[in-house]
Amino acid sequence: MTHADMRALGYCNRGAREWFARYHLDWSAFIDRGIEAEYLLATGDAMAKEVVAVAQQRINAGSINGQQ
Repeated sequence: MTHADMRALGYCNRGAREWFARYHLDWSAFIDRGIEAEYLLATGDAMAKEVVAVAQQRINAGSINGQQ
C-alpha cells in the first residue's frame, strides 16, 4: 500500500499520521516504502480496508507505482 493509495481516497496527511500513531505504525516508513496490506488489515479498521481495496484495484489494473 502506498501514500498514493491513501490519497486516492481523499485522506489527509494529518489525519493519516494520527491514524498511524493510534495503531503504532511507522508513518515515515510508510511514506518511504509503503506498507504491506496485512499490517493495515490487522488493525481491523474500516479505513485500512478501504486503502487496501484501492491498492488492490490499482495493482489489478497493472499500475505498480500508484500512477494511472
